[in-house]
Amino acid sequence: MDLALRSRVAFVLAGSKGLGRAVAEELSAEGAAVAICARGRAALDEAAAAMRARGARVHAVAADVASPEDLMRAIEDAAKALGPIDILVTNSGGPPAGKFETLTPEQWDQAARVLLTSAVTAARVVLPGMRERRWGRILNIASIAAKQPVDGLMLSNSLRAAVLAFGRTLANEVAADGVTVNNLLPGYTRTERVVELSEHIAKTEGIDIAATYARWEREIPMGRLAEPREFAALAAFLASDRASYITGQTIAVDGGWIKSVY
Repeated sequence: MDLALRSRVAFVLAGSKGLGRAVAEELSAEGAAVAICARGRAALDEAAAAMRARGARVHAVAADVASPEDLMRAIEDAAKALGPIDILVTNSGGPPAGKFETLTPEQWDQAARVLLTSAVTAARVVLPGMRERRWGRILNIASIAAKQPVDGLMLSNSLRAAVLAFGRTLANEVAADGVTVNNLLPGYTRTERVVELSEHIAKTEGIDIAATYARWEREIPMGRLAEPREFAALAAFLASDRASYITGQTIAVDGGWIKSVY
């Protein structure tokens, strides 16, 4: 299937590792020019070099998504290097695990900046151009925890749900301008974040890390964790012309983990 992305420019937040990198690689494989941002310069450069080695047109810019000023600068820098942003993929690392009584006000503020403010800021920067050109795609990477809360993930459960509401509301406001907005919910996927979460659970419960993976696999009807490329395939499709009538949706890539009907 030709996704017709060769003339498009994408910007992927937190694109040096995990799901962000997988999406950036998939978009570039489909021919899009891709800008990635992340805080760590070494990981950012490694990811960009790997994509360039496969013939991709990539721009890497160091930025902290929790800083609106930093993020706005990064997007403007990418647009100067590659052209106007057609596809925005909002993404970030996960906040610390913890129950309500263990979390400080500072942790709540930081999590809000990382998860919600970053998505709002990035959309605010790219939307005027998308609406003017009457074409755009915004994909918010959230988590299955936003729809079916996971015990011990108070910050992620709460603030990622806010991202879903933001995306769903924004979709209605920009639909007539040719811009689609969709939310993607990755399930348990083999990324650095899942490794960190498994280590936290193992330490908290006094169990082996392998036991945490086995527990997740028992909860997933497919009986295994996802690979990042399986998630990225959906993102690339939703970024394409083929998905021009899909907007305001929240779609899980979770092997059937979410139990609800809606």
